[in-house]
Amino acid sequence: MSSEELARRLQRRLDAEHRDTKPGSPAQTAADEEQPPPLRPGDASSELTEKLNRRLDIHDGTAKPKQMKVFNPYTEFKEFSRKQIKDMEKMFKRFDSGKDGFIDLMELKLMMEKLGAPQTHLGLKNMIKEVDEDYDGKLSYREFLLIFRRAAAGELQEESGLMALARLSEIDVSTKGVLGARDFFEAKVQALSVRSKFEAEIREEQEEKKRMELERKQRRAAFKELQSTFCS
Repeated sequence: MSSEELARRLQRRLDAEHRDTKPGSPAQTAADEEQPPPLRPGDASSELTEKLNRRLDIHDGTAKPKQMKVFNPYTEFKEFSRKQIKDMEKMFKRFDSGKDGFIDLMELKLMMEKLGAPQTHLGLKNMIKEVDEDYDGKLSYREFLLIFRRAAAGELQEESGLMALARLSEIDVSTKGVLGARDFFEAKVQALSVRSKFEAEIREEQEEKKRMELERKQRRAAFKELQSTFCS
């Protein structure tokens, strides 16, 4: 069964329920007759079926809210430094013009044009599809980071749109991370090195904050001393 036919059948079912939902009515009977047969696991149309069924559930008010998984880029993407992740976040937010936490097709189109590597409509859809884990047709921040992970691990084709995005951005991910290590022992050494670098960056940030706070206190004390001199 094609996805278009499945969509039409489910739409007719929804229309029939709107017209008459009484048991035994002609409209209800027709809706039951038009109900598509259950799909086997792995059917190509199962994904569309799930989305359309959820849309029906939302319309009926019976859909259960999806639980949001807490995402921490610093713990999940340990192969990147804090600076790299912050640069990726800035880039993501810069092109998320809708400020909804996603980069959709049109926002990706604008991004690629700004980077000097415009893509066709089909090329943009393929770019999203390659890292679109939840099949919503747009890039979340986590899926955006996956682009740079795959680029760093050498998993992207040289002529692909995603590779162009990773290469033309100002974020340096040329050094392969843990996933790009060739053997287990090299990966272990790399992981320890990344962790040490991560912890060193945290300490550096903390020390910088302490230094700035100390300077503020010193300026405040100097100002008070100068003030007391003039007031005495």
